[in-house]
Amino acid sequence: MANPEMPAEILGLRRSIDNIDAALVHLLAERFKLTRRVGELKAQGGLPPADPSREDQQIARLTGIATESGLDPAFAEAFRAFIVAEVIRHHELIAAEYEAGRREGDLPPLDTFS
Repeated sequence: MANPEMPAEILGLRRSIDNIDAALVHLLAERFKLTRRVGELKAQGGLPPADPSREDQQIARLTGIATESGLDPAFAEAFRAFIVAEVIRHHELIAAEYEAGRREGDLPPLDTFS
């Protein structure tokens, strides 16, 4: 229910913000589907869950994008670090499943909110 005292412009902006938030959630879901597959391939190949050189490349790339976009690079890095920590946690779980003899088709879904 709309607040009758709230200016129409604020209500319109909030609708746009809500749409962007929904898009971000959908993008994160797609990203985690891809990183799950990366984790499976790493586990199959015996590669470590983390890739520090890739992380360094991403930090430099995303810092540049954030700066060009007018977003605080420190915020962008904190957001990236949060996501990467969750990805690494997933990769560790996937690797443990492979080490236990399970195959990729047998892997349980990962809870990205735990």
